[in-house]
Amino acid sequence: MAEDGALGDQRRAAEVVQALGRHLNGLQEPGREARLRALRAIRAEVQERPLSAPVLQEVFAKQLLRPLVRCLVGDPAERCRELAVQLTYHGLSHGARPAEALPCLLPALAQRLCPPQGQSHEPCEELRLALIQVLGLLLELCEAALAPYLPEVIHILQATLLDPYPEVKRESCRCAAASARAMPEHFHMHSEFLIKPLMQTVSHQHFRVRVAVIQATGTVIQFGNGKSVDDVLSHLAQRLFDEIPQVRQAVTSVVGEWLLHLRDRYSYFHKLIPLLLSSFTDEMPENKQLAESYWKRIGLQWEKENEEDLKDKLDFYSAPSHYPEGVVRPELGCRELVTRNLSKILPGLCHDVTDWVEGTRIKASQLLFILLLHAEDHITQHMELLLRTLYRVCLDEENNVVRNCVKAAELIGTFVNPKVSLKLLVSALEKTPMPSYLMILAAVVRGCPRQVLKPHLSYLASTLSRPEICQRSEEIFYMEQLLCCVQSITEVCQEDCKEISLQLMKVLVTIMAIPRTEHLHEKVEESMCTLAQVQHLSGFLDLYKQHIYQLMEWVSVSHDRWNCYSPELLQLDVIATHSGPIIGEALQDFILILKTCLQPTKDPPMRLKLFTILSQLLQKANETINSQGQFLSYLEIVIKEILAPNLQWHAGRTAAAIRTTAVSCLWALIYSEMLSPKEIFKLEDALMPQNS
Repeated sequence: MAEDGALGDQRRAAEVVQALGRHLNGLQEPGREARLRALRAIRAEVQERPLSAPVLQEVFAKQLLRPLVRCLVGDPAERCRELAVQLTYHGLSHGARPAEALPCLLPALAQRLCPPQGQSHEPCEELRLALIQVLGLLLELCEAALAPYLPEVIHILQATLLDPYPEVKRESCRCAAASARAMPEHFHMHSEFLIKPLMQTVSHQHFRVRVAVIQATGTVIQFGNGKSVDDVLSHLAQRLFDEIPQVRQAVTSVVGEWLLHLRDRYSYFHKLIPLLLSSFTDEMPENKQLAESYWKRIGLQWEKENEEDLKDKLDFYSAPSHYPEGVVRPELGCRELVTRNLSKILPGLCHDVTDWVEGTRIKASQLLFILLLHAEDHITQHMELLLRTLYRVCLDEENNVVRNCVKAAELIGTFVNPKVSLKLLVSALEKTPMPSYLMILAAVVRGCPRQVLKPHLSYLASTLSRPEICQRSEEIFYMEQLLCCVQSITEVCQEDCKEISLQLMKVLVTIMAIPRTEHLHEKVEESMCTLAQVQHLSGFLDLYKQHIYQLMEWVSVSHDRWNCYSPELLQLDVIATHSGPIIGEALQDFILILKTCLQPTKDPPMRLKLFTILSQLLQKANETINSQGQFLSYLEIVIKEILAPNLQWHAGRTAAAIRTTAVSCLWALIYSEMLSPKEIFKLEDALMPQNS
């Protein structure tokens, strides 16, 4: 039966060859139409009639291949070349032994697609596409048989990857990947020659071309020379900023596959991990899920490959007692991969997070959070570099960058012992107090577990309340961050704040005392209420009641040396006017300060400020300084030793303003009926001295 079939194929082949004889001669005709008719006749014989693979192979290899190749290489008529390419493609795809065409066909493809200098290449872009598709078909059908011709294939692809026609570029990418898969044992010697044209095309305006280039790059390096990873990393990293989700997805897939299967992947973990983890924050859920899926597989594979190394951790390692809410803890293999490569990743990342390009800074700050989440307590050994970077980045104009870095700082609080983190932070604050230092401190406190922070509360609060810290600057941003520190401490430590309540009150009073922070007063008052609440007090007035004597002692330490620029003067203003009736309980200290500071020899602007405070209090005396009914016992001192000396005439506008405020205080005393007619008569000599 087989012999009969073979004889039948031979007879059929002979018939077709005989029929083709006259048409093949027509390909030599000088007229375009004659050659076109001959090609159409050939198509009718071999393509439009059903021929078995052996018959077609016999006819194609012995009769058609060389005439068709001559036509597609040298025919001046575009339509003739097109038909020749179509017939060649049909012969290869339906023939039994396509590899036999390689010696004749590959040089012809090279001549049309990448001719030597001085020769013209195929001018028609559709025909260039058809020719590269023929090459793709050969790669698919012949595979390893193409090995001797690999240099020619690479030479063709080097040219077609840079072809101006996008479809040719895409098909060339598919051919590059196919050649890598077809003959991997030979391809790795030539793969580097494709990297440059691929990278020249990776930023093409058509997103499908970009996707094809990225996918081809992945396969070329996977089966080729792994050292080319260094040449493509920056280009792939740039594609993570691509506006098209499919392009970013292609990068994620390529990097994920490399981390799983690249022969030299252990040497490139520190370069590839940041690229994959960057996709965790992709705006498209599909891309994010793809990256997470790859990362989990990579971690599990690494665990399996290093099982002996991780035996103790796999058997005995327990989860941390405190972990960020709403975050799933990564696999052990994933954490170990980051931990072991963090020292190589962080310096470059810290550089990127301060890059001049906004998009780079945002991406780098997002990645920083993800890396620290994996590193956990291993963050400790990188604290100096991290803090130095965070201090700088928190001054960034882009809110997203700042927000991400604050989240990263919270992880420092979660995983690093406060003994280490607070020592470094406070040391930096003491050297040069900056708002960014306070911002990071507040974030670290927020991330810290309450029980772990408790032993360090006193040290932290006393540091913040020191004059060189809380009175260092009147800059609004500085004061806002100082307030954030207090809020963070109160939020985390709750009832434990009772032991540091006075220090926190000093800080809050200082913030409220800064002239340009009126917009913060409401927030400061809220913080006071929160501080009172955690101590089970009814409100901020109870807080003043609890600390009024210590606060008055605090501001009056140097009151005999005050001037109009003394911060204590502003702090006294807050305590006296904001504490409401509580100031009446510390009347002795308050009157003593007034008596000392309102002497005519003291700084005039300071006296003016103090008289303004006193006048404001006297207008509602029973709700302020006389809330305890004790002010009358100090009335003589107020009149004789405070008001009277300042009512005497002195030249100058400031002196006039002081006399005016002193008179307003006197008027307030009379208006509030604390100074009765009898007492006025009694004090007449002090108020209206007779000229001698």
